[in-house]
Amino acid sequence: MLSLIVRGRARAQVPVAMRRALRRQLERAMAAAEVAHTQVCLSLSDDDELHELNRQYAGEDHATDVLSFSQREARGADSAPIPAGFPEPLGDIIISVEYATRQAAAHGHDLLAELLHLSVHGLCHLLGYDHATPDEERVMFGYEATLRAHARSGRRAHAHEAAAPEAASE
Repeated sequence: MLSLIVRGRARAQVPVAMRRALRRQLERAMAAAEVAHTQVCLSLSDDDELHELNRQYAGEDHATDVLSFSQREARGADSAPIPAGFPEPLGDIIISVEYATRQAAAHGHDLLAELLHLSVHGLCHLLGYDHATPDEERVMFGYEATLRAHARSGRRAHAHEAAAPEAASE
């Protein structure tokens, strides 16, 4: 279950048709990752908001392209169970559309492709992946590529087609 929120200067930068396409693609990536039943909130915002969030939560005093906030990590063992019929809250992904626009131009592709790239990157972080070491990076970026391929394919993946890779060995 995906919620898409567009705020700040991003409203003028992301046409409704692009929002719909991004939503469809990220929903396919979530299905391929077998988390279509969870709740993810994707927010498209601007450099100012990402700068503030990056400063507040990561101690970095600059804008960034994407931040993710896991609800799985936030829920402790003593948390109340999720009521029956309600989706598990997986987390939030927040993207600076201004930053994404610059990156799209630098990489020679369109804004939708960059927004999908960043959305899937954030989704992988929500799933517990990281890229702090070369082995983690190889695993995470490979899985991202698989999820993006399914997202763009126009069809829902079968579970075995996008199985999550094993964590990098230490």
